[in-house]
Amino acid sequence: MRIGIDYTAAVRQRAGIGRYTRELVGALLHLPHSHRYILFAATGNLRPAPPHLAPCDFAPCDFAPCDFAPCDLRTVPLSDDWLARIWHRLRLPIPVEAVVGRVDLFYSPDFVLPPTLPRTRTVLTVHDLSFLHYPDHFVPKLVRYLESVVPRSVARADRVLADSEATRADLIRLLGVPPEKVEVLYSGVDPRFRPEPEPGERERLRARYGIGDQPYILSVGTLQPRKNFVRLIRAFARLRSAPLRLAPRLLIAGGRGWLYEEVLEEAERRGDRVRLLGFVDDADLPALYRNARLFVFPSFYEGFGLPVLEAMACGVPVVCSSASSLPEVAGDAALLVDPHDEEGLAAAMERALADETLRAEMRARGLQQAARFTWDRAARQLLSVFDQFSL
Repeated sequence: MRIGIDYTAAVRQRAGIGRYTRELVGALLHLPHSHRYILFAATGNLRPAPPHLAPCDFAPCDFAPCDFAPCDLRTVPLSDDWLARIWHRLRLPIPVEAVVGRVDLFYSPDFVLPPTLPRTRTVLTVHDLSFLHYPDHFVPKLVRYLESVVPRSVARADRVLADSEATRADLIRLLGVPPEKVEVLYSGVDPRFRPEPEPGERERLRARYGIGDQPYILSVGTLQPRKNFVRLIRAFARLRSAPLRLAPRLLIAGGRGWLYEEVLEEAERRGDRVRLLGFVDDADLPALYRNARLFVFPSFYEGFGLPVLEAMACGVPVVCSSASSLPEVAGDAALLVDPHDEEGLAAAMERALADETLRAEMRARGLQQAARFTWDRAARQLLSVFDQFSL
């Protein structure tokens, strides 16, 4: 089959769905099969053009050029915002085949489908329905857009992939998707997230981010209300004692998303005890995890929660929210806390910092849990979904 894949998020977003798309598609292209892939990307306003915009060149996610999958890259000199205006706001029926040519199947890993010709089958990944659960955590304009285009795309899709059983249940309950139409496809953890340190990584963290020898608690995520960073900072301030020679700092790694002003204000009130690192390069993330004393992820809602598994794969004890998909992802390897319970979050952090026996158990369980999730396994499942349309 000729299979089109929307690769726009991969070339425009450094984290989140961009990284998901790079990892999943990169692993897919290394699986032996007979399909032809045509990657589609909206590259307008990218200056300079990303170096990985060459067919089968997936250097950003550490994949060598593919050996098995013939593939092409087709781009349009428009931004993703302009495409959203044309396809989803104005609803102009310009099919994606006008760019990628004839395809038998088109896959979008980013919530929405472009217009396609009637005979083209479609597969869509929906990562979460947070905009329906917590609309006040989004800019109103974004909520209106998502409430319009996501249900429409889900209804059009021949198959919908969900990041977790929790998201699958949401799709069935909130959008009325037939259960047989929705399949769970878990994300993976890249092998570079491992407990063994790399030479000079402490020095690199010190030079790039000013992280010295003081122990730190780490959290990772885009600054936005859903990530619950305000309550995390307040819970951190409640820590009554530090079982370490030096009191730990709280580091939050992630770019600015939206409605983040309260996070900035709360961090500023804590002085140098709390640091917002901003966006951290993917290459530095494993070292940042590995050198943390504790990883905390208090999100109100996640479709999957990949940072939890990445921290576990690096051998770091994890405290995380008990909401949405996170118990499903963390299993019995993390301390789970109600994301609204500030005092409970502080108590769990204190326990995970102080109890060395518990920490050793959490490390061992975390490594086992993270090993269950690989991009190769995810890509093989995706390929199986594609193959079902060629029968």
